[in-house]
Amino acid sequence: MLASATTVDEARWLEAHGADAVIAQGLEAGGHRGHFLSDDLSLQLGTCALLPQVVRAVRVPVIAAGGIADAAGVAAAQALGAAAVQVGTAYLLCPEAQTSPLHRQALQSDAAHHTALTNVFTGRPARGIVNRAMRALGQGSVGWCPVAPAFPLAASAMAPLRSAAEQAGRSDFTPLWAGQAAPLCRPMPAGELTRALASGWRA
Repeated sequence: MLASATTVDEARWLEAHGADAVIAQGLEAGGHRGHFLSDDLSLQLGTCALLPQVVRAVRVPVIAAGGIADAAGVAAAQALGAAAVQVGTAYLLCPEAQTSPLHRQALQSDAAHHTALTNVFTGRPARGIVNRAMRALGQGSVGWCPVAPAFPLAASAMAPLRSAAEQAGRSDFTPLWAGQAAPLCRPMPAGELTRALASGWRA
């Protein structure tokens, strides 16, 4: 069993409950958080801080995730003690990915340089490219709405706006999940990308 941890305490909990390996998910990672022992998002760490602490805290293999999109990122994760890496955002521009045209457009625009954690689309914290919904509904910080419907009700509440905007060719109300390394994404076949990433791993 593999499971994600965003803190050292979560990594220890997962090991104690039978995880065969722990995925150390840094704050940079795109999409939903693996955060589960607390609702306090300030406890989450970036990959470079989290990874070596988790490696030191558990005996099972640790997989690095978050902010890894090229061979240099893979090499850095290995140097920090990762037994493997998990890559997500970098594959979103691959032709094999079912990424929507609007999402692909956002990933290849200047907007990809600004991602944030948000709960407005699903009711759970997830990182995506900042768009109109995240700016308009965020209260106190971009993307965070303390009165957003709880998971999974937020998605249903957003659905009519999302549908209307997408039909008009706009991603204003669409969750554009992506990590902070999104600007490093390149459109290339998945096999080519995998070989490029693997070149950063030293046997």
